[in-house]
Amino acid sequence: MNRSPSQGHAQAGFTLVELLLAMVLAAILIVGLSGVTGQILDTRDHVTDRNELNRQARFAMDQMVRMVGHTRLLLLPLADKTPTTFVENIREQTIPASAPPPGSTFATAVLAVTLPATFDLDGDGIPDADNDGDGRFDEDLPADVTHDNKPGIAGIDDDGAGYVDYSFSPITDDDESADFSSDEDPLNGIDDDGDGIVDEDPSADINGDACPGICGVDDDGDNNVDEGGINDDDEDGRTDEDWYDPVVFYLNADTLMRRTPVPWDESGGGVVTGLDFITSVIAENVTRFRVERLPAMAGGVQLVDLTLELTSPDSSETVSLQTRVRVGGAL
Repeated sequence: MNRSPSQGHAQAGFTLVELLLAMVLAAILIVGLSGVTGQILDTRDHVTDRNELNRQARFAMDQMVRMVGHTRLLLLPLADKTPTTFVENIREQTIPASAPPPGSTFATAVLAVTLPATFDLDGDGIPDADNDGDGRFDEDLPADVTHDNKPGIAGIDDDGAGYVDYSFSPITDDDESADFSSDEDPLNGIDDDGDGIVDEDPSADINGDACPGICGVDDDGDNNVDEGGINDDDEDGRTDEDWYDPVVFYLNADTLMRRTPVPWDESGGGVVTGLDFITSVIAENVTRFRVERLPAMAGGVQLVDLTLELTSPDSSETVSLQTRVRVGGAL
């Protein structure tokens, strides 16, 4: 059979030049596809990192907002004390470490509030914050208001001066004041010690009137006035049995921790005190934690600004959340 010239050429195969050209085009295509694939994978990693950062940041912020909204009292940060040279009401910490505020040794951030009345971790029907189980809260404080045998809150730099549990300060120095004074500010709505903070360091006689409960008042409704010792603030025959139970948020390196008081002997001390608590991790890869106690508003309204920033060590993605919450606003 005769073949046409065109048929013969079609069956002769590819020339070397054509093969080389095809290989070059294939290589270009593969390189291009690998670049696109790499970009897709990088984008996926960034999205995954950002989603995880968002999850952690929102979880941590939600916990802090809930605690502040349901607490009866903001413990830390303290209000700014007028006699000191450094700022107490703003507590900020960054990773890597930022410069400490003037007059301080290092920068630390902390948020501490009293335990909300909704917690009943041992399930006995009595709120954990009601230490004496009498249906009232924080009504009969010891001179060491957190009952932890340390100045301020044990293990915490309360005033932001850069020192934890001043070794020269008495355990009754609840605000870790620089002059190591204690019991100088009774619960009477007045700044008795002139440090810019109201009612932050009471004695065991919490209103400082040298009477059981309030002088001349039948505090417990039993038709007896001022019975018992002067430190029996609720006139129930017992003293110093209902302390502040602080929930504390703080940084351990780049990890945001939550410390929750418990109504059992967690520390092994034989009795339940302010040293009985559990700790939990609520966010990792924290690069900024800032808490600001705003000046009190009319009517005693107290606001707190919270800022939390997380950064992925792998993709360098950063998520930052900021909110303002009213102390006890959810009560």
